[in-house]
Amino acid sequence: MQFTDADPSAPTIRKLTLAVDEGMCTLRWLWPEGVEAVYVERLEVAMLGKENSGDAHAQGKLKLYTREEYKASNGYVDRITGFGAIRYTVYICRMDDAEPVLLRQSNGENTVMASAGKADIRFSIRYKSGFFQKRKSVFMTVTTEAPVPKEALCYVRKQGSVPLNKEDGTVYPFVNDFAPGRNEMPPVEIAKDEYVRLFFTDGPKYGTVYRLISD
Repeated sequence: MQFTDADPSAPTIRKLTLAVDEGMCTLRWLWPEGVEAVYVERLEVAMLGKENSGDAHAQGKLKLYTREEYKASNGYVDRITGFGAIRYTVYICRMDDAEPVLLRQSNGENTVMASAGKADIRFSIRYKSGFFQKRKSVFMTVTTEAPVPKEALCYVRKQGSVPLNKEDGTVYPFVNDFAPGRNEMPPVEIAKDEYVRLFFTDGPKYGTVYRLISD
């Protein structure tokens, strides 16, 4: 499948809307005159939080959809599954030497985002130390419903009390991604009067995809 940027004279998809009801998503849009079929792209984004997940040119699953199918279903209907976000893009298609070419629109009116829900990240923190030791060991466990990149989480150390937010102490990154299920971190040695807590590295970005819960 080939893509090309639509020129100013090309027909375009307009007023694309999305409605979600009980796990089903319905897309509706205004069809340009003379266009009898389009391709609808479904791209699951943001689940891994990678920087290129929002790439406008990243390709998802494409489905040919006719105007007659649209009329029969009163739109394009799809089931919302998984976690994170789903980007739907409706492309007008033209034939070039018998090969379909999909037209990218620069105005973004042919693209909408749907939320597939947040994946839970549960974490627990345990401390262990001896009576006469000046330092203690921190044992962190992270249990996730879905893959989580190491860039999404950090832990913060603070002297005297538990950190209240990412800025309330010294930030440390994780070195490995988190697989679905239980992830036990190697123990970390800290001062006896220090405390640790996990936070998102970027709350607005990762908070739309994951739910961080302290056990």
